[in-house]
Amino acid sequence: MRLGRVATTRGPRWVRQAADGLIPVTDPFVAFAEGQEPEDAGPRIEGTVIAPVDPLVIVGIAQNGPAHVSPVQAWLKSPRTVTAGGVDVVLRRDAGGQVAEGEIAVVIGRPTRGLTAQTAHEYVLGVTAVNDLSSPERAAFDPRNFESKSGEGYTPLGPWIDTAAGIDDVRLQVEVDGRPVAETGSRELPMSIRDCLAYVAAWSPLGPGDVVMTGAPHSQAPVGPGQIVTVRVAGIELVTAFV
Repeated sequence: MRLGRVATTRGPRWVRQAADGLIPVTDPFVAFAEGQEPEDAGPRIEGTVIAPVDPLVIVGIAQNGPAHVSPVQAWLKSPRTVTAGGVDVVLRRDAGGQVAEGEIAVVIGRPTRGLTAQTAHEYVLGVTAVNDLSSPERAAFDPRNFESKSGEGYTPLGPWIDTAAGIDDVRLQVEVDGRPVAETGSRELPMSIRDCLAYVAAWSPLGPGDVVMTGAPHSQAPVGPGQIVTVRVAGIELVTAFV
């Protein structure tokens, strides 16, 4: 199932993507907690598709690899940088070169207490696409990733959550102006998504709607004003124009 949200006059509303349009559904996090899928909640509706979640926490993963003393490291990114697909993002002019990082984003479905690498899938609502826009030149002055990962709209997310894709074999493609720059996936990550989630959960609790960006060791591309980046995760297409 592909889940998302649309803006309505009564606030955001959960929908599922169907062949004949957008079908309202019940809260998927409530359903997930009960071990069920959300149910249809009315006839087809129309509206602007927005970011699929409003996370309280966004965790970024540094994929160092099994040979490193810290195979997985994590950092936090402001949830206020999240924006929907199709929304123009103004690139910073004060932070050096800008890099688009297409990544597989995991949407947490329930509190992660007890999560292990073996049980990680039981805590995941689904996956979606994210563009972890970065200013890597700032890393020389900012080892904590605050400046290098900050900017209004610097986390395009969505537009859909795929609840059936799993976390073990998820494809990832990145294009810049229609030109392929990356064809990869979760199996190519130095550390598996399961290991990344287990690492994060061992140090900090996460809850429904929180997002873990699983790293981009093979899916980065420099970008500038006037360019369009497309990130595809499990077939979900996230398109962002930069100005």
